[in-house]
Amino acid sequence: MPQRRNAVKRIRQDKKRHAHNLKLKNELKKAVKKFHSLLAGENIEETKKFFKELTAKLDKAIFRNILHKNTASRLKSRLNKRLNKKP
Repeated sequence: MPQRRNAVKRIRQDKKRHAHNLKLKNELKKAVKKFHSLLAGENIEETKKFFKELTAKLDKAIFRNILHKNTASRLKSRLNKRLNKKP
């Protein structure tokens, strides 16, 4: 256990930030799964619209340092490839 007050505060802040970041990562995972389910469906227009929303969420995660920029870029590229492959 830390002895100094600022170390105790830092641990408290880290726990709070960690919980928040996990929540945002889980939301991203759910959004990607929803994209895959929409892709399996028939409505391409709705899937394309959701893809734009998903890329915006990924960009926001990059800005907030939740995802690395290359990770998000790779994910967007793969999802876009699957979307374009769909007839």
